[in-house]
Amino acid sequence: MDFSDLLSSSPVIAAVKSETELNRCKQSSVRIVFLLYGNICNVGESVDALKQAGKAVFVHMDLIDGLAPRESAVDYLAKHTSADGIISTKAALLRYAHEIGLMTIRRFFLLDSIALETVHSQANGDIADAYEILPGVMPKIIADICADLSRPVIAGGLIRDKEDVIGALSAGASAVSSTNSAVWFL
Repeated sequence: MDFSDLLSSSPVIAAVKSETELNRCKQSSVRIVFLLYGNICNVGESVDALKQAGKAVFVHMDLIDGLAPRESAVDYLAKHTSADGIISTKAALLRYAHEIGLMTIRRFFLLDSIALETVHSQANGDIADAYEILPGVMPKIIADICADLSRPVIAGGLIRDKEDVIGALSAGASAVSSTNSAVWFL
């Protein structure tokens, strides 16, 4: 199954930021997990626990303590964990991860119109498999981005309830990511 198929079969993504949330996530029916916490010593164990629960796991490179924004950190994840892919704001890391066979998600923070212009100017020339747009509770902006990009868009950040999920998906997002565990069980 390719990444687009995986997203369409599981449009809610669990974004976990603690061991407690990881354990709760394993009980949910979500098929994709964004691992947003940990360190170089325990990231492999966390990925393995999620993989054993049948989840596709993406490690957020920028949030794992002890992983520098370098190709060697991507190599470490590829060789010493069973992660399916990575998330990062750094295009060079994503490019390298893609080259060595990991799936990639580029994260953009939309703080203002300049950030929005950056998405439009950089994303289509990028090699990421998908783009995560934060905050994800801006349906008009999500619709604008989805109309311009050729790859799946994931709306993340501040997704708190069913209304937020429906708003983002109706605007064209392929999926939503949320740290709110109630959303994982919708």
